[in-house]
Amino acid sequence: MNSMERHFDFLIIGSGVAGLSFALKVAEHGSVCIISKTKLEETNTSYAQGGIAAVTYAPDSYAKHIEDTMIAGDGICNRDVVEMVVREAPERIQELVSWGAQFDIKEDGKFDLNREGGHSEHRVLHHKDNTGFEIQRALTQRVKNHPNIQTLDYHFGIELITQHHLGMQVTRRTPDIACYGAYVLNMRTNAVDTILSKVTYLATGGSGNIYQTTTNPLISTGDGPAMVYRAKGAVEHMEFVQFHPTSLYNTGERPSFLITEAMRGFGAILKTRDGIEFMHRYDKRESLAPRDIVARAIDSEMKASGSDFVYLDCRHLDSEKLATHFPNIVDKCRSLGIELDRDMIPVVPAAHYFCGGIKVDTNGLSSIAHLFAGGECASTGLHGANRLASNSLLEAVVFSHRSAIKAIETKSLVRFTQGVPDWNDSGTSNPEEMVLITQNMKELQQIMSYYVGIVRSNLRLKRAFDRLEILYRETEDLYKKSTLSQQLCELRNAITIGYLVIVQAKERKESRGLHFSIDYKKKHREYN
Repeated sequence: MNSMERHFDFLIIGSGVAGLSFALKVAEHGSVCIISKTKLEETNTSYAQGGIAAVTYAPDSYAKHIEDTMIAGDGICNRDVVEMVVREAPERIQELVSWGAQFDIKEDGKFDLNREGGHSEHRVLHHKDNTGFEIQRALTQRVKNHPNIQTLDYHFGIELITQHHLGMQVTRRTPDIACYGAYVLNMRTNAVDTILSKVTYLATGGSGNIYQTTTNPLISTGDGPAMVYRAKGAVEHMEFVQFHPTSLYNTGERPSFLITEAMRGFGAILKTRDGIEFMHRYDKRESLAPRDIVARAIDSEMKASGSDFVYLDCRHLDSEKLATHFPNIVDKCRSLGIELDRDMIPVVPAAHYFCGGIKVDTNGLSSIAHLFAGGECASTGLHGANRLASNSLLEAVVFSHRSAIKAIETKSLVRFTQGVPDWNDSGTSNPEEMVLITQNMKELQQIMSYYVGIVRSNLRLKRAFDRLEILYRETEDLYKKSTLSQQLCELRNAITIGYLVIVQAKERKESRGLHFSIDYKKKHREYN
């Protein structure tokens, strides 16, 4: 198919809260292109149930939110970044409201705040139990109505364009690597287009689909960090994979339906299949401990009993209030014959969030010049070894704001002399059997789930590495010979992410936060 070359001031790969909020800010200063693998609305943001954390009313305080974040992060958080994000949160919340996001309000006109695991106060703003969907709705509407923003659905970023591709110069000295856009697969035509940009912003979301069980949409295959790694950019802390403690146990459903942590903040209690409470044996905060602790406790109980799930008990709670606060969860459970005033909800941990990713500074700038990253694909220093609940949407809006300011300045410094070569796929052909791709993806998910999950060991990591190396060689050979497809590119990216998780987990000779190894004693946490 014929390819084309396009030019924009700003290229955004990904359409969640980070990408769309960045787009709205920079669109006043130049042309903007947003590409999305599917529809603009199909993002990790849309799946975020719980809410967005911010200090709003007394007795909450910045100091409390900062300390809760630092404790959850298990000593790996960058305190300067934590303080920056927490203090800038209220202004970004008001901006979301001004853009049309509707958070739940109490009768007295104040925000209705939830409390989630690891939080010492009620500080989570929400819209029912589909907060991310509501934020996505508001931002998508504004983006579609903006004259300077062009959106390209069903387009997939394949590789970043750097100065290693011929024909470009800039007007100032740059680091060894600089980005000038991306090669992008048009999934409707199968052509690979060249999109040149003065500034590129990666907002590609998570990587949960390297695991068998995940709450992420099926497009979450780590595309951003994988592209940056191949471009020799810095990617860090990939060993810290957060498993949400409570996804709905429903065999055959993928992605797993999330049971928000706010339900435990509302009073729901974790119990064994025999109906016995157990969290008090693991942490004094019981069901409201940080996610890494709760997920390991559930994993331990399941292994001890041989069960496939534990229960979340809501039967003692007001059923009318539950239906008001969590209508989607109530409806989902009811569709499976689970009535919350009568039945307990079967739940199981599922891969949910990557705390690591593309290393960025306080402006969201990566180690590659002109390339910014935000949202889950970025590693900002906020989450450390374990993300505090509902800090992710907050991180996205704070960093996208700071990135927009820096990107507008950067754009004025970049000049192109000429284009880059078209994507070269000569000598390639369609794979003989698509099963080669789908089977390798299943094997990757099995390897990661069995050996690189909630509990790890040196032996498990070695086995995972050895098996992944075989998949890597097979897939790279297939990639060189085959015309591009979404499935092949996603497999290649997912294998790269699996490799980074394993290698960085092997390098961490301790149990810390979300990285728990039976070979290293867990250090005792001090709580204030």
